Amino acid sequence: MSNWRVNYLTKRLGIRYPIIQAPMAGSSSPAMASAVTRAGGVGSLGVARQSLNATRKDCQIMRTATNGAFNINFFAHKKPTRDNTKDQAFRKKITPYFNELDLGTVPDARVLFEPFNEDHLTFVLEAKPPVVSFHFGFPEKHLLDPIKKAGIYTLASATTVSEARELEAGGIDAIVAQGFEAGGNRGTFRSPYEDGLIGTIALIPQIVDAVTIPVIAAGGIADGRGIAAAIALGASAAQLGTAFLSCPESIIPDVHRDALAKAKDGQTRITYAFSGRPARGIENRYIREMAGNADELPEFPVLNTLTSPLSKGSAKANNPDFFPLWSGQAGAMHRVLPAGELLGKLVEETEIALQKFGTV
Repeated sequence: MSNWRVNYLTKRLGIRYPIIQAPMAGSSSPAMASAVTRAGGVGSLGVARQSLNATRKDCQIMRTATNGAFNINFFAHKKPTRDNTKDQAFRKKITPYFNELDLGTVPDARVLFEPFNEDHLTFVLEAKPPVVSFHFGFPEKHLLDPIKKAGIYTLASATTVSEARELEAGGIDAIVAQGFEAGGNRGTFRSPYEDGLIGTIALIPQIVDAVTIPVIAAGGIADGRGIAAAIALGASAAQLGTAFLSCPESIIPDVHRDALAKAKDGQTRITYAFSGRPARGIENRYIREMAGNADELPEFPVLNTLTSPLSKGSAKANNPDFFPLWSGQAGAMHRVLPAGELLGKLVEETEIALQKFGTV
């Protein structure tokens, strides 16, 4: 009954189960990631928006808490083209929201975090996490090659077959195939965003057939049935994000937890209005009122500078109207369980699902 648990990826990473907790910058924590790793999966930390000192501390916590595989995730986005006209127009547009929450003046537009660079590389080579992953593309060869030479396993997200092929050609070790159902920021980096609107069930086998490296299924997977389906489609592992957001180890605010607790199917939407990139979340007032005109928005990550105080103020007021309630399309299937216990439940459910087909 253990065949589904054993493949090249699980052997390479030394994990008991092919289940990865998604990085989720601003939502995951060392407590969550270490619990998942201790339970036999791969715990992940989204570190792209925090300082290297904070990331260093998080990795130290992980090393103390577990000797298993864990993943730290960086952004590999293109640097934004600055447009002061767009910046000022957007500041004016969201000023009424700032006034409503009594947040004062909308801040000036700035870039608060950089794509993966030499400083990040230096840190990675010092810390040597077992796995490093990338979103919004992948680093240039001079940044990626030293990571691979250090024996660190690399992952990157693709939303189309062409992106997956580019990742393989660029030297990435395994592909996170992100279906349209996934919550949070879309990983699209080369194809037009609309080309990446492919559901997980359709995307996984196409990418599996197109590349020779392991494929990790992501998007709308919330229980063992989804993991079993991913395995049946040829994926080497499944990555779950929204499923872990309601765990007590998650650091999301109460306003986000409450929204997930009330979530129903059909409530999520893709929006550019929080980050400047397409991202899926539970629809709220801000998403509705800011819909459309994505070309008029400041680019990622400049837009984050302008919306971050609004999100923080909304969370502090326990007001869901202006907070990014990131969630995949299976958010209504969430469970409030400790992360390690949830991992065990997912394994049990996967076994049961596969038993029905005599494939475990």
